[in-house]
Amino acid sequence: MRIALALFSLAAPLTVHAQDHSGHAMPVEEPAPEEHSAHDAMNHATMDHSRMNQEQMGHGSMNQGSTDHAAMDHSAHGPESTKESVPLDETPPPAALSGPRHAADAVWGADAMAPAREAVRRANGAMTTGTFMLERFEARIGEHEAYLWDAEAWFGGDEDKLWLKSEGEGEFGSALEDAEVQALWSHAIAPFWDLQTGLRYDFEPDSRAHAVIGVQGLAPYMFHVDAAAFLSDRGDLTARIEAEYDQRLTQRLILQPRIELELSAQDIPERALGAGLTRIEPGLRLRYEFVREFAPYIGVEYEASIGETADIVRAGGEDPDGVLFLAGIRAWF
Repeated sequence: MRIALALFSLAAPLTVHAQDHSGHAMPVEEPAPEEHSAHDAMNHATMDHSRMNQEQMGHGSMNQGSTDHAAMDHSAHGPESTKESVPLDETPPPAALSGPRHAADAVWGADAMAPAREAVRRANGAMTTGTFMLERFEARIGEHEAYLWDAEAWFGGDEDKLWLKSEGEGEFGSALEDAEVQALWSHAIAPFWDLQTGLRYDFEPDSRAHAVIGVQGLAPYMFHVDAAAFLSDRGDLTARIEAEYDQRLTQRLILQPRIELELSAQDIPERALGAGLTRIEPGLRLRYEFVREFAPYIGVEYEASIGETADIVRAGGEDPDGVLFLAGIRAWF
């Protein structure tokens, strides 16, 4: 009995100590917490790696954006690079000219495209038109009361025209003093300039034919110029230069300075002309356009014979110069 009690008293502390030790000093290793820890570590590493991938992707996007920006910057300088790399005078490669003259013919056929090409051709200079212009039709009041006409008409295209001109003058109640008509072929030789050649025939003061060569066009500062040389069937060489300028004061009111010069290479006694500059006529005309096609005008003009011609006029008992007051109309259709 005593032995049993002694053994029990010894076993009780050992059991209590074993329980305390298993709870603190020697804890039982539980695999689950370690497995969770390893799993958490793996998840953390995976998350960090994915985050790094996302950051790398973000950096890649930024790099891509930088690349695109660089490409955009490079493309912005493209034309300069092209200008530097490709000479402006480089001829196209032979392959560029190996196709048909009109590429649309390969799709639609030449017969279908011919009317369209003809329409484009006509719209760009091949259209035939015509105009009649009564440039001056006026009464001239000075020492004598006189009249004058200056008219022209043309028919053709932008490059070639048939041009007709006529002018003359006389005194009211008297015979016609001067009258002429010209038939000219006019060919464009430059923008705004035509070369004109043909024939001129004078009805008064005597019958005489002339070969004509001259130019007509628009000079700088919008001066309308008509210059021509005339070689008569009697060997006389003369020339005439006309210039005028339309100064628009309003949309309908136009002031036109105008000057006309006549020259002769030799004396022509039957026409009371001396060699050199024979005549000068500067003037001003103020017209009002009721419509573009019809405009009455008033004006003033100084008319003078020059040099040897002035001497011939004085010898005939006439005044070589004078001022004329003008009233007339300008019309066209």
